[in-house]
Amino acid sequence: MEDALHTFAEYIALGVNLLGMLAIAIGSIQGAIGLTRLLLFNGNEDELGPVWLSLGRWLVAGLSFQLAADIVETTIAPSWDDIGKLAAIALLRTMLNYFLDRDMEGVRERAERRAEARHSGAARG
Repeated sequence: MEDALHTFAEYIALGVNLLGMLAIAIGSIQGAIGLTRLLLFNGNEDELGPVWLSLGRWLVAGLSFQLAADIVETTIAPSWDDIGKLAAIALLRTMLNYFLDRDMEGVRERAERRAEARHSGAARG
């Protein structure tokens, strides 16, 4: 029974890991297309923010799926070595998520300030 559960957990982890890789791939492709468009058509910094936010969202989603896969992989009779590796991976991915989220919030705030500045400038003009 334990072998069957372990095999089942491995398949679930594989599927969830694939979802994580897919999310990262989609975000990377969208980001590359967005940056290429900005470079080819002389985009400005205001247009870069949404590209960065979209990439960040996909990366956070991908990292979250991959962490979930790591948790599933260690659910059936983990060794202390497995638990230590999971803890290290969880810490690193949590830190990455935190800093990505913080950077994305900064981009959002700068975009909102620029929009407010344009709006107040247009209202005065």
